[in-house]
Amino acid sequence: MTDKLALSETDKSRVIEMAWEDRTPFEAIERLYGLSEPQVIALMRSSIKRKTFNNWRERVSGRKTKHGKLRSPDVSRGYCSTQYKPARKR
Repeated sequence: MTDKLALSETDKSRVIEMAWEDRTPFEAIERLYGLSEPQVIALMRSSIKRKTFNNWRERVSGRKTKHGKLRSPDVSRGYCSTQYKPARKR
């Protein structure tokens, strides 16, 4: 298991970003960074403002797309199809 303190600042930032994404399940974070859901919650609690953390917890609690076992098999990717748009040519 990865110690959350052993993560680089870049990795911590990416874990926080993934935790904010509605369609990224906690299992994906655990697979990539070795952090369980309770460890992600602890990281979020220590890394963001209290009110922001409370808003995040309220939003993700019970969200089916954040838990692999609850999500529909129709959801096969961890992001919205419009989230990563190709760069425009100038």
